[in-house]
Amino acid sequence: MSSSYIPHKTQAQLWALAAGRCQFAGCNKLLIGDLIAGKEDGKFGFIAHIVADSKKGPRGDEIRSPELASEISNLMLMCPIHHKEIDVDHVEDYPEDVLVAMKREHETRIEMVTDMDEDRAAHVLRFAATIGQMDSLVSTKAIFAAMPPDRHPAERRTIDIELNSEVKDDEPSYWAMQSEHLRRQFARKVKERIEQKEILQLSVFALAPQPLLIELGTLLGDIMPVTVHQKHREPSTWKWQLHQPAISFNVGEYSGPKDVPVALKLAISATVDDQRIRSVLGENAAIWSIAADEPHNDIMRRPEDLAIYKTHLRRLFDRIKAHHGEDAVINVFPAVPVSVAIETGRARMPKADSPLIIYDRIPEKGFVSTIKIGG
Repeated sequence: MSSSYIPHKTQAQLWALAAGRCQFAGCNKLLIGDLIAGKEDGKFGFIAHIVADSKKGPRGDEIRSPELASEISNLMLMCPIHHKEIDVDHVEDYPEDVLVAMKREHETRIEMVTDMDEDRAAHVLRFAATIGQMDSLVSTKAIFAAMPPDRHPAERRTIDIELNSEVKDDEPSYWAMQSEHLRRQFARKVKERIEQKEILQLSVFALAPQPLLIELGTLLGDIMPVTVHQKHREPSTWKWQLHQPAISFNVGEYSGPKDVPVALKLAISATVDDQRIRSVLGENAAIWSIAADEPHNDIMRRPEDLAIYKTHLRRLFDRIKAHHGEDAVINVFPAVPVSVAIETGRARMPKADSPLIIYDRIPEKGFVSTIKIGG
């Protein structure tokens, strides 16, 4: 533990750089105020040395310890638990370079968030529904951490749409019931606030069956600014992975007879067998498609790929209408990530594009019709 004098000016600078929060990676605990103890203005943080102020202390050095004793670059703000963790309990697990990296990451994040303009504030919409037997919950902390640098939360609370049902997704009444619940909650919690100019832009985080995600996209539309996020499995995060290789899309167009059932195959996260589509629509079905070269569950990692997908889809909607006529209904067979499903709905223009019938793949049953959009 430190015994050297640290000037008040340096202490104030450190508290400001840390925004009054513990700089230990993953903690971020606010160290100002304790409402339980009734001390709203109290400070409960410790100033820790990366290189100890004594050569005998943690990470101490005979020459560097006195030189760095009051240097801001060598100081970290810590909660009591993590101060003890790095200086007493597990000193060997926290060498100098590890602590320097923690300090740099924390202070960079604080600077980035506090430097944002007001017009980057977005309301956060969380949408969770039952996928099979799993109730999908989304962590608020993980969501807020994924928004910078492009957006930051407009308020501390999120707008939550939750569809909980004892009816399972393989029962006939499930889709109509969930679709109705989604539309009602969206109208009450989101649409009214958009019309009243309370919500100017949205950041969307969702986990739900693909037909409901596509319908959410149609409700969001493409009028106001919307940022759609994707949950990644490896690493487990909502942050976009900007330096991943681009997705190679293959767009398939149909050129046969016009007066036949129309299918749109979206094979981004998994392959979709044409024969399974024909088993539903008939052997003469017209199959249009957007497919990834190497589809897999964790494929959508860059917002640029999402934008390219949406461009391909808009063009296909136009081409399908031109080929099959304005009365055609598009049967959509999706195997897509969450963000792609939402953007599929957002890409549809209600007054210009054909109605959609969304199919879902049920184990041991194949594709079944779920929700109709438009028409």
